[in-house]
Amino acid sequence: MIILKTPEQIAAIRKAGQVLAQCHEELSRMIRPGITTLEINDFAERFINDHGARQVTKGYKGFPYATCASLNDVIAHGFPNDTPLRSGDIVKMDIVCSYNGWMADSCRTYKVGAVSPEAACLVKVAKECLDMAVLKAVAGNTIGDVMHVVQKHAEGAGYSVVRDLVGHGIGQSLHEKPTFQHVGKPGKGFVLKEGMVITIEPMINAGTHEMYVELDGWTARTWDGALSAQFEHTVAITKKGPEILTEL
Repeated sequence: MIILKTPEQIAAIRKAGQVLAQCHEELSRMIRPGITTLEINDFAERFINDHGARQVTKGYKGFPYATCASLNDVIAHGFPNDTPLRSGDIVKMDIVCSYNGWMADSCRTYKVGAVSPEAACLVKVAKECLDMAVLKAVAGNTIGDVMHVVQKHAEGAGYSVVRDLVGHGIGQSLHEKPTFQHVGKPGKGFVLKEGMVITIEPMINAGTHEMYVELDGWTARTWDGALSAQFEHTVAITKKGPEILTEL
């Protein structure tokens, strides 16, 4: 069952989303060559706690950290570690927090130092895919309408869209219905309705869309070792249009 949220419940999710947005702004200033993803993880957890919220992922189905830190060819769900970041890396920081029981989820890809033109272009296109999808996330459109623009833009730039990891509803639970891929055809799939709150989180690969999960049961890598970039927002479908709950 898809749980539609009231304006008051959307406002509660927005409070969690604002903590995440502020946290990402802080991360954008601290991520640099030499810092470790474990240091970033610990900072994010402290920041969330200090702002009256709580992290969600540590302990979720056994995941051991407060953030997902996914480096270069890791698509998602990477473990933070104590290896220093190097100039040229791209790192995805995916964070979920809860504020008074209501959750928000967001991810940004950060460029570490001077990255290659190829990496910079991938990151740019991944952000554009998210922005284009949000604009289409209006009541009455199908999810296929929304995700078709992602697929068309990514593939038009020579990239691919991950199929095996999906967007989802969110509220008092991290993963609610509906779930959906970030590819689609116009007019296909469920219809967006006022009150839906979903994560839009396209994962864009420089090579094949295929992936595998490491033996830790979490770390998802590109099958061919190519770079992957991702941006994510928690988005409410309202009568005034899409509202991004995870940006300042």
